[in-house]
Amino acid sequence: MTIIRLALQSLSSRWFPALLTVLALALSVMLFLGVEKIRNGARASFADTISGTDIVVGARTGGIQLLLYSVFRIGNATNNITWKTYQDIARNRDVKWTVPLSLGDAHRGFRVLGTTTDYFEHYRYRSKQKLTFAQGKRFDDLFDTVIGADVATSLGYKLGDSIVIGHGLGRVSLLKHKDKPFRVVGILSKTGTPVDRTVHVSLEAIEAIHIDWKGGTPNPANRVTVEQVRQMKLKPRAITAVLVGLNSKLRVFRFQRTVNEYKAEPITAILPGVALGELWQLVGQAETALAVVSGMVILTALLGMMTMILTTLNERRREMAILRSVGAGPRTVLGLLVSEAGVLTFAGVLLGTIALYVGLWLARDIIDSAYGIYIPIQPPNQREFLVLGGIVLGGIVAGILPAARAYRQSLSDGMLVRN
Repeated sequence: MTIIRLALQSLSSRWFPALLTVLALALSVMLFLGVEKIRNGARASFADTISGTDIVVGARTGGIQLLLYSVFRIGNATNNITWKTYQDIARNRDVKWTVPLSLGDAHRGFRVLGTTTDYFEHYRYRSKQKLTFAQGKRFDDLFDTVIGADVATSLGYKLGDSIVIGHGLGRVSLLKHKDKPFRVVGILSKTGTPVDRTVHVSLEAIEAIHIDWKGGTPNPANRVTVEQVRQMKLKPRAITAVLVGLNSKLRVFRFQRTVNEYKAEPITAILPGVALGELWQLVGQAETALAVVSGMVILTALLGMMTMILTTLNERRREMAILRSVGAGPRTVLGLLVSEAGVLTFAGVLLGTIALYVGLWLARDIIDSAYGIYIPIQPPNQREFLVLGGIVLGGIVAGILPAARAYRQSLSDGMLVRN
């Protein structure tokens, strides 16, 4: 403890360079922990988005692409599947329930999803949690809409408000379905998934707003009013994808093979968990690159600390000489310099960790709302503790070189130094 106290007193006399060193180390630790927390949060958020769905069916495409546009609302479908194909899937003896999905429009940057009320019954997220309503109820009228929590918060919507859906996926749409506005009847509770950023309407509503459109543009010669469209028997012609729950998990591969061999049109069935695994393999190299960058930043900070200690040795030659003249042995001189490095490193790790958790607490909701990544505030895991301990150990090792150099300086050379 005497060595630690002596090291603290020595650092206090050089507080400004010591403070800069601690801040550099703290920033490097923040970067490392931040990358780890965001990486783990992204994985958890993706994995928690869908739960309890055995199969996702869509037009023939890659498994990752189908998962991204059907579940995460990222990208666009290569094609749709016909309503007849959906009915054939729903009638399969292995199928317990289905949820049809229709994508293609947006409202002020938020995706519009056409579906049925079965969506609110069967869709699960984060360990099979069910969707709940913060306010209102499911849609039952043709022009009712249920919005996610982020849509309501970002756009300031409340129950009873009127919204207009834009054609296409742009944040600013030049073509809008102004003649057929929707009324907000429900606001879903926060889920931390793409559901929060989705406007939900019925499949019939999707057909209704496009019934007088042709080739992606309105057809004035065939304009249909709200009153007229309410009298029509609206039947979906095509959908984007289908979420499927099976009667038995043991039949999942048999059903997948049946779908992939479907003759009427080319469609694909994927297992969400398997597709997620493929996605993580795809982005694994990027994660490795981020980890390498974080490691290099930490190494740079440790080298900076060692450089700081080395550059101050010339000013401390008298101090080292006096210590040796009063009987300080190699262990004392070595312990002093190593202790200083250890104290600086530990202070940097501690400050960086605290700063990161404060930043997470302040920015968690913003990150969740903007990017859909929910980052739980949890203590460092075993891997993070090991790395943080390794950083402290690395700082101690980095102090050995300056300590060895200080001890090699001769006693007479130190005593001859003038102020």
